[in-house]
Amino acid sequence: MRVLMVSAPLVGHVFPLVPLAVALRDAGHEVLLATGGGGLAAADAGLSVHDVAPGFDFGRIALRVFPRHPLIARAELAGTADTRGAGLLFGALNDRLTDPVVTLATEWRPDLVLHEPFAVAGAVAAARLGVPAVRQENSLFDGRDLVRATVARLGPALRRHGLTELPPPAAALAVAPPSVARQDGWPMRYDSYVGGGELPAWLRSPGDRPRILVTRSTLTGPGDRGPMPAVVAAAAEVDAEIVLVRPDERSARSLPGNVRVVDWIPLDAALPSSAALVHHGGAGSIFGALAAGLPQLATTGPGDRRHNAELVARRGAGLALRPRDITARALTQLLTDDRLRAAAGQVREEIAAMPPPADLVARLAALA
Repeated sequence: MRVLMVSAPLVGHVFPLVPLAVALRDAGHEVLLATGGGGLAAADAGLSVHDVAPGFDFGRIALRVFPRHPLIARAELAGTADTRGAGLLFGALNDRLTDPVVTLATEWRPDLVLHEPFAVAGAVAAARLGVPAVRQENSLFDGRDLVRATVARLGPALRRHGLTELPPPAAALAVAPPSVARQDGWPMRYDSYVGGGELPAWLRSPGDRPRILVTRSTLTGPGDRGPMPAVVAAAAEVDAEIVLVRPDERSARSLPGNVRVVDWIPLDAALPSSAALVHHGGAGSIFGALAAGLPQLATTGPGDRRHNAELVARRGAGLALRPRDITARALTQLLTDDRLRAAAGQVREEIAAMPPPADLVARLAALA
């Protein structure tokens, strides 16, 4: 079976598809991943990757789209736009992706097209070729809502390819633990690929004090510095070892004695020896902490970050705070609140019980 996998050209969108792509490949199927930008790093996992977005610049798309919709832009920055902001941004992106993805699919002739919700260009290509399309979730939204919001902005691209609407997918893969967020589709464990980097020896086991990992987004916007500055400001009052992962230059200056710095690391390998995770509210970080059973502090920033953080807080598995509200007390609570740790542990068991990507391969092959 030939499987074309299509993702928006962003690391956080591509890497969640890699474990299933590897499982399909290891089962003897031919896999081609269509993406671009930072997502091309998926080639490091031994996958065949095709650039369908040369010269991609997400910031340029936002600067072109949002000034025409100031109310949605304001809500997007506040994290209250729901799927409206994503529809604008990824509608414009998919308008650009659709033609090269359809061209690639026409030449490569896949038997199945698998796409993430922000890459409906894959569904367009599947409809054009008359092959099954499968949607794989990679966020904490319901992918059906994301697809609807994107397709609503995709009229010209659909018409270019002889379509008036997109047919429903042959199947969908739901990755969110149901107690955190409900998604439509076959359940599949979220096993994101984390890319390169090496884990220093001192991060492979617990230290003398509980360890808090602090990460930031791979994609930042205006005025968005994430949680690191506030964590650094409060760190001296927290009885913990605090590790900043890939800090920006400003956050790495004048650090208290209990703060250390590392470059890009395989985060999933560092979580088991840590006590908590502080991050920007991205879906990958949310899933990583939940899978490890760690309490987490997620900041309520732009885009989907408020939505993600509030889901975790509602489940009781972490805290949802604005960056400026991060204090020594909040960081200490991550380490000492037994209710947070118990809820995080429950979600860990829930995720562990979900089928791994390899278990879905036969079901997907039966669709082709």
